[in-house]
Amino acid sequence: MVKLSFSALIVGLVFGLGLLVSGMANPEKVLGFLDLAGAWDPSLALVMVGAIAVGFFAFRRAARQERSLLNEPIQLPTRRDLDRRLLLGGLGFGVGWGLAGFCPGPALVALGAGELKALVFVLAMLAGMGIFELLERRKPS
Repeated sequence: MVKLSFSALIVGLVFGLGLLVSGMANPEKVLGFLDLAGAWDPSLALVMVGAIAVGFFAFRRAARQERSLLNEPIQLPTRRDLDRRLLLGGLGFGVGWGLAGFCPGPALVALGAGELKALVFVLAMLAGMGIFELLERRKPS
């Protein structure tokens, strides 16, 4: 378990550092990317293409293996359908991203850097997660 926690820490640090170096923890960068009618900033698109390329090959390799490099079982999602919950969740994510300029990973990085906007975003995100959990518990089984 210690090996797994340490590797998660290292991966999280590398991810956070990558967000900082690429400027993606800066909401102005994200909002500049989403401003198609104004001063459009394509740098986020380049970061996304790089991430998709890395993820594409990593997931193809993972699909051929049963265990990870840390000898843990690989569990890839099997569902491929688009349901109401997925579409509404994606819509909510996109609206939040467009309004705030943050998504969860960069928001946590910016929070760690002491950015007040990130604190507001993270608190709102946690409130939304709490509301979701309350609604899920109220559902009949």
